Amino acid sequence: MDLDAVRAKYDEEREKRLRADGNEQYIEPVGEFAHYLDDPYVPVAPREPLTDDVEFVFIGGGFAGLVTGARLKEAGIDDVRIIEKGGDFGGTWYWNRYPGAMCDTAAFIYMPLLEETGHMPSRKYTRAPEILEHSQRIGRHYDLYDNAVFSTEVTDLTWDQDAQHWIIRTNRGDQMRAKFVAMGTGPLHRPKLPGIEGIESFAGHSFHTSRWDYDYTGGDPSGAPLSNLANKRVGIIGTGATSVQCIPHLAASAGELFVFQRTPSSIDIRNNEDTDPEWFADLKPGWQQEWLVNFTTLQTGGFTDEDLVKDGWTDISQRIRDRVLANGDFSPEGMTQAYHDSDDEKMEEIRARVDAVVHDEATAEALKPWYRQLCKRPCFHDEYLDSFNRESVHLIDTDGQGVNRIDETGVFVGDEHYELDCLIYASGFEVGTSYERRSGFDAVGRNGQPLSEAWADGMTSLHGVHVHGFPNMFVVGPNQGANLISNVPHNLTERGRTIAAIVRHAVDTNAAEVETTAHAQGEWVAMLESGGRSFGNDPSCTPGYYNNEGKLDDGAGSRNFLGYPDGPVAYFEYIDGWRNSGDFDGLEFR
Repeated sequence: MDLDAVRAKYDEEREKRLRADGNEQYIEPVGEFAHYLDDPYVPVAPREPLTDDVEFVFIGGGFAGLVTGARLKEAGIDDVRIIEKGGDFGGTWYWNRYPGAMCDTAAFIYMPLLEETGHMPSRKYTRAPEILEHSQRIGRHYDLYDNAVFSTEVTDLTWDQDAQHWIIRTNRGDQMRAKFVAMGTGPLHRPKLPGIEGIESFAGHSFHTSRWDYDYTGGDPSGAPLSNLANKRVGIIGTGATSVQCIPHLAASAGELFVFQRTPSSIDIRNNEDTDPEWFADLKPGWQQEWLVNFTTLQTGGFTDEDLVKDGWTDISQRIRDRVLANGDFSPEGMTQAYHDSDDEKMEEIRARVDAVVHDEATAEALKPWYRQLCKRPCFHDEYLDSFNRESVHLIDTDGQGVNRIDETGVFVGDEHYELDCLIYASGFEVGTSYERRSGFDAVGRNGQPLSEAWADGMTSLHGVHVHGFPNMFVVGPNQGANLISNVPHNLTERGRTIAAIVRHAVDTNAAEVETTAHAQGEWVAMLESGGRSFGNDPSCTPGYYNNEGKLDDGAGSRNFLGYPDGPVAYFEYIDGWRNSGDFDGLEFR
């Protein structure tokens, strides 16, 4: 490789895609676009408004709410209610039912509570229907359905200091009261639309991938052919992880498929395989926690005797680790050089794979990613690239600029017009926008302070869980903690354990309030900032949701993505010791 030429190519491709408007290039699904949020899967059942008292309310019915609810139930906290805007549990796996949807981290570590529920993943990477079914299994196993509220969105969350509880209002007229509340609305639930001129004018059929319209396409989430598309001209905007999974199904069924690409994804080998029941039955108790630790250790550059997961995530990390050992240079500069060398090797392999699979040279060249692998979500698939060998599939590469206009009959790229019957938006979810915009409400804490005001200069917390001025409130996500993006459910499982331990202690000591001190919160954030470990802070990366569309700064944008300086493994060990010590240092129980 001519590394100087590669670096120049990376810079050139990045510059094409930088936009001054960053996240503002996307449209919120409100007003005339509000129908993109409609639930096509479960009709909203009428019910009377709720005005009751609940000990613990969790906002969000995805993995965050399920694992926290499970740990609370295990800790003897039975009065738990989950509020979910979808018609059932599942979170992103409730909404994402597009054809081909599956996890891209091995199911044995991605799907939580496997041992507790007795479930064996059918494959190394399971499809969406099985993950949705597992979400429902968790709900049944821990009796979380008994008090759950579905098809309901929280509109207001306010702390009542006199009564020492939270008041929760919803779009269904509810006004509940909860002693404790947790927010786990997550980054992958609120769809966004590309802000393309004329998007409102398209007269054909359109939908977002998170609201897949099987009535129009035919087929089903299990992979049945999309038979209704046989004579249709279908366009799809976006070539990220969602498109990589659904395009092979569209390619096999559509009369013609037009793939509008701004930035190609890196497509590594998946090598999916069925689970051997005999092998699974021989796993020893505690195996899932062992696998979680093993994956996280290897994926973040640590050492283990064996790679239990053996996937693309651990591959790149082990390459870096082995190079450091071979070079014998453990300095920060040596580590950086090992990362660059390993990434150069990996990305050259990924680009060579495109040449080996895709027949047309021009198409192959356009599908090659020119950035470091972890600049964007790595993709693993064994049918995506082959789709472009079909005569009916057309890659419309926009040279980093994207679609520039939509009209009644189709899409413009430059001066070229593409007539379409159906236009699918694989434009992803809101990630870098403010918390209150993504969640749909703004928590109001002590003295009437909104969370948006408390976080005006970026997220501040203790452990990524507690916020000063917001007693009895918990935040569940990866931020300002482990920041393990390769396997987000691991973050959620650990936070669920932590919250359950705190609530159990509060109940046992008759504490009406639990809150982090301002001093402890300040020390935690200062420690994170001094460590400088932030997700998506590489200024050389091509724009995407990993780096706030390329608009990094030293304030709120970077603070929101800070992680524990010593890495995820160290954070998980730290928080385990902290919650099991019984001291709960940094919290006040009143």
